[in-house]
Amino acid sequence: MIMGVPGVGGSDPHDHRECGQAARGLAGWSSAGRLGLRVMDNEQARERLLAERAEVLGLLQDTERASQQDRETEDESAETGDAADAAQPLAAEGLDDSVAETLRDRLAALDRALKRLDDGTYGRSVRSGAPIPPERLEADPAAELTIEEARADS
Repeated sequence: MIMGVPGVGGSDPHDHRECGQAARGLAGWSSAGRLGLRVMDNEQARERLLAERAEVLGLLQDTERASQQDRETEDESAETGDAADAAQPLAAEGLDDSVAETLRDRLAALDRALKRLDDGTYGRSVRSGAPIPPERLEADPAAELTIEEARADS
């Protein structure tokens, strides 16, 4: 079940009907403070998150299809008894599974960011509540930690 995608096995309390909208670059960013830092408004953040979510979901679906094809090829190779031929789809299947796991993790991070937008806590560290610098949110709109907190985890 993929939550947050209409018609794909689940309902979502965050209503992601805008999933098909493309991000509009940096439109919607406004200057903030004396330093002239650019701060993303909530609507711009939502659009960027939803656009990336749609892209990641498409990549995940493609990867899962490729993995299924690799499994079918592996089964066909096993029937012919050619061990060398069977190894190649098995390796590809492992790679597909790894990529799919990474994409699922990113999808979950995007969904958590959308929830923080709904809850009014977007742009603050989930650990300390400290503001996440605008540059970090520009680079990764789903960022959950400040740069210092993320470095400390590494």
